[in-house]
Amino acid sequence: MFETLGHAVVRRRRLTLVLFVVGLVVAGVVGSGVFTRLQAAGFDDPGSDSAAVSSQLETLFGVTEPAAVLAVETPTGVDAPADAAAATALVGRVAARPGVTQVVSYWTSGRPEALKGTDGRTGQVIVFSDRTGDELATLATGLRDTFGGTQGDLTVRLGGAPLVNEAITKRITSDLGRAEGIAIPVTSVLLIIVFGSLVAAGLPFLVAAGAVLGAFLTLFLITLGTDVSIFGLNLVTGLGLGLGIDYALLVVNRFREELAVHGDVEAAVVRTVATAGRTVFVSGLTVAVTLASLLVFPQYFLRSFGYAGIAVTLLAMLSTLVALPAVLALLGRNVNRWKVTRGDLTPRDTGVWATIARRVMRSPWPVIVVVLGVLFLVAAPARDAVFGQVDDRALPADAPVAVASAVLRDRFPGREASPVDVLVPSGAQDAAGVAAYAERLSRVPGVVRVVTPADVVTGGARVAPNPSPAAFTAGGDVRLSVIADVTPRSPQGQALVDDLRAVTAPAGTLVGGSAAQYTDSQNGITSRLALVLVWIAVTTLVVLFLFTGSVVLPLKALLLNVVSLGATLGALVWVFQEGHLSGLMGGFTVTGALDTSMIVLISITAFALSMDYEVFLLSRIKEEHDRGLETTEAVALGLQRSGRIITAAAALLAIVFVAFISSGVTNIKQLGLGVAFAIVVDATVVRGLLVPALMRTFGGANWWAPRPLRALHDRFGLSESSGPAPAAHPDGGVTPAAAGSTGSTGSTSAQDAPARR
Repeated sequence: MFETLGHAVVRRRRLTLVLFVVGLVVAGVVGSGVFTRLQAAGFDDPGSDSAAVSSQLETLFGVTEPAAVLAVETPTGVDAPADAAAATALVGRVAARPGVTQVVSYWTSGRPEALKGTDGRTGQVIVFSDRTGDELATLATGLRDTFGGTQGDLTVRLGGAPLVNEAITKRITSDLGRAEGIAIPVTSVLLIIVFGSLVAAGLPFLVAAGAVLGAFLTLFLITLGTDVSIFGLNLVTGLGLGLGIDYALLVVNRFREELAVHGDVEAAVVRTVATAGRTVFVSGLTVAVTLASLLVFPQYFLRSFGYAGIAVTLLAMLSTLVALPAVLALLGRNVNRWKVTRGDLTPRDTGVWATIARRVMRSPWPVIVVVLGVLFLVAAPARDAVFGQVDDRALPADAPVAVASAVLRDRFPGREASPVDVLVPSGAQDAAGVAAYAERLSRVPGVVRVVTPADVVTGGARVAPNPSPAAFTAGGDVRLSVIADVTPRSPQGQALVDDLRAVTAPAGTLVGGSAAQYTDSQNGITSRLALVLVWIAVTTLVVLFLFTGSVVLPLKALLLNVVSLGATLGALVWVFQEGHLSGLMGGFTVTGALDTSMIVLISITAFALSMDYEVFLLSRIKEEHDRGLETTEAVALGLQRSGRIITAAAALLAIVFVAFISSGVTNIKQLGLGVAFAIVVDATVVRGLLVPALMRTFGGANWWAPRPLRALHDRFGLSESSGPAPAAHPDGGVTPAAAGSTGSTGSTSAQDAPARR
């Protein structure tokens, strides 16, 4: 298949490039529309109880999330006559804004203690609107621009979900441009050094352009049918450039190798597509099916990364298999023009990686023990991992909305703006039962009070009548408002919701609100983790088995990736949860927890990229093994041929993701550090030390598979070899009967292999 593709591209190289460029233009023009359609939310489970409560509260009771929450600080005190008059006038101006349907404030709602700050100088104003989506965001930003800051003697700070989302969206958009401004110049310089010539160094950008612009177009089309998170842009740019570097480096390296052997450009291109192209196909397939596991989660935040990851990976693979060979066919030996390094650019079979592999394989057990010991030590902090969810604290502490949110959090511990909403269907028909239920809820630790249609209940006792009973009954349904002294979107908020849901309740009762949305989101992730893990394990094992014909090598790859991810999680806990190296990371607010969604994303992305490098390495090792070499020699030569590619690609990709650390949004910092750390550890310590040590230990058993599976591989395997059934291999594996049949364009015997330099 790949040989046929190679011939087709070589014959129609100019037409192929013209069509590719036209496709880039179309994708760039149409795909640019995606930036205005992306969302900053997507962390909640739309099929949960809390989502049902939110929908019914809006439909039945007209209750919506606040458009904005204001902390109004007075110079002397909220009850001072002059300050109260100024604040009341401010509230009147806010209420008069178009789109504002209701304003609840300390000064205009009977001066309830819940809306009075603990400092005695700050009052809370909660603004509601019937607008949704972009219109709600526009209203919120208009309120901020008009009333934020100093208003006479008053200091006004505005928070609320719409403003937090708007700030995160704006920050990510600007950070993305800055990260690219850092990564592209640095990687461009390193690409010139790694590729050895100016012409070759530009080829990764060809692949990256096809991947990134094509992914923008794909995401734009997806936004026409569903919500897509703006966070997905970070993966598009990072993964697109990274895979462009990976695949271009692999293909160009192999093209130089084949050009030195065959001397003919067309034959070298065809052979490159048949070998390196096959590796790219398997790599892209492995990365795509791994990232596809993100589509299982109910939150569109995570699904968006699945959409982005699959699109950018498959398009990078397509660009590498079609556009890049066409360019190489046109360039020929000019791919080495404008050299910047001395010596021959053709890959060699001797060098540092072969030396490392042979030394490791002379004493494999000490290497295994020491390396695993270090990785387990780095992973140790992961035992204390605490998982939470992104909120305003993901922004820089001095961001205006973050400052406002901190003031609201610190000065209003019993927040009316984010209660736990409890919906009791047909509750109006059992007032006594609802009252008893409210009393039980009020005794739950952390609950400040419960508001029912009739009363305000604290500690099991009715302390005051409800001043607005009509707002808590709609038809026969009743809602209760539970005010608690915990941060809603936090592990404490999750514990509170679990405790509230454990209270004996009337039939059909649903618990919602911000804390419940957080809880259901966390449960939506954890409830699907088993399915995700099974999907990743099974698909990885199947693809690698079809690639290698072994059941041992896929299992080894899977276990090593788990160890690498454990070390990555330990590093993230140490840095972001415990707050070490905050200054080096550009500063961030330590919340004592890691964002659950981001950790899932980092783990799956890092696993996918690790399998990318595993395929690169196994491809060359298996190729040398199929030529008739023993496992130890095949590992040494395979690592020499691929080790430089893997480490160079990993270093360049790490730079791309390290640039994300410059972001002002904490979970984007986590993404940058987590993926960069994982791929560097995997490409150096794991691939350079553990893989050769373990392959030396297993010896011929590396290539073992039960007879039925071997027959299955012979029939359906992702192999470039063809011909008679395999014969016995010197170290217990198998090799093609013709001592190295590698297809019509390759050598047909061991003697035809490239001369060892």
